[in-house]
Amino acid sequence: MIVKEDVLNRKGARKASDIPSEVLMLLNQGKIESVNLTEWQAVDHITLVKNVLPSIGLEEKLDFILTEIEKQKVETGMKAIRLIGSLLDTVMMNESDTKKEELIKKCSTHVSDSVRCWAAFMNKNNDHSLEEALLYIRSFAADHHFGVREIAWMSIREKLSANIESSVDLLTEWAKSEDENIRRFSLESIRPRGVWTKHIERLKEEPQIALPILQLLKSDPSKYVQDSVGNWLNDASKTQPEWVINLCDEWQKASPTKATERIIKKAQRTIVKG
Repeated sequence: MIVKEDVLNRKGARKASDIPSEVLMLLNQGKIESVNLTEWQAVDHITLVKNVLPSIGLEEKLDFILTEIEKQKVETGMKAIRLIGSLLDTVMMNESDTKKEELIKKCSTHVSDSVRCWAAFMNKNNDHSLEEALLYIRSFAADHHFGVREIAWMSIREKLSANIESSVDLLTEWAKSEDENIRRFSLESIRPRGVWTKHIERLKEEPQIALPILQLLKSDPSKYVQDSVGNWLNDASKTQPEWVINLCDEWQKASPTKATERIIKKAQRTIVKG
């Protein structure tokens, strides 16, 4: 199917009611990606499941998955994504390793960002080590789509939180990546407070645990990464303001760059406002 250029190059509606019917239809068919948060939240995942599952060889699992979704009464957004990813993981449980790999590949490389988001919640074997879990999620953390990147860290945050020292050790290597999306993930995934997610109480009280990552990114050239560093420290400032002030003072002297200056301003916005 050929999608028209004006659809592919659209800016995206500001309100769900303004999304053109053709665009919404294509989103729900899994034929195009969402281009902004409004579209991302408007996707009807029940319709998407009906359209996508038969195309990836899971038509016989469709009734089971639809029944479970309807029981939970979720059709859109984060809850639907988490549930569908988990259900797909469940129906793959008795499949061969080869079939599992094929299904994961079909979902993780699908043209629809929503389907790739489902895939980030698949492969949740409790026996997997932290290293294995991070290895699986890396492609999602590096995805070109903003929604997939956010779902990537949300899908693994609980596991990272439960093993925070080990997580910091492993994510320190991610902070050295040439890919700004991977560098950003190294901190965004373990923000003390974060967005739409449980707080990491340990980091609220002991933000210094994440210093190995913070030090690597204190003058990162990417504004995307700078925002994450600034937001991380702003989170920490709500429980450990003195620690954040001292660290920012140290950085100001050691790294007098525009990047560090921008991070510091963002990091101290709650302290200054207070």
